[in-house]
Amino acid sequence: MELQEIISFLPYQKPFLFVDEISEISENGVIGNYTFKENEFFYEGHFKDNPITPGVILTETMAQIGVVCLGIYLLKNEISSEKKPQIALTANQIDFFLTVLPKETVTVISEKEYFRFNKLKCKVKMLNAKNELVCRGTISGMILAK
Repeated sequence: MELQEIISFLPYQKPFLFVDEISEISENGVIGNYTFKENEFFYEGHFKDNPITPGVILTETMAQIGVVCLGIYLLKNEISSEKKPQIALTANQIDFFLTVLPKETVTVISEKEYFRFNKLKCKVKMLNAKNELVCRGTISGMILAK
């Protein structure tokens, strides 16, 4: 499965798609990035005159790249235009260290902890363009082809 094809199978669209590129993927993990555009819908009210990316959006970005893209790759032999991936987040625990501002590019690095019975659990971290740790934790979800 080609890297761009994985993105095409994501069950998201703008304005809730937070994956620009996947640079590496294997059975054990994925690396991808996203640039937060200046006009993202959530900046308008978070925070007044000082927009920063909400933690829930950072978590969603890590989930989309680190769990969903990896899950699609792991199910590549089952997913097709007829059998789309079905995803449900089951748990997350994230620690935040730095803010992300509009126009910043982040890189998500995910390592698979396990994938069995359609449950995928990953250790994820997000780095900014200066290679500084923005946040890290674990995210798990259920993924199957239906």
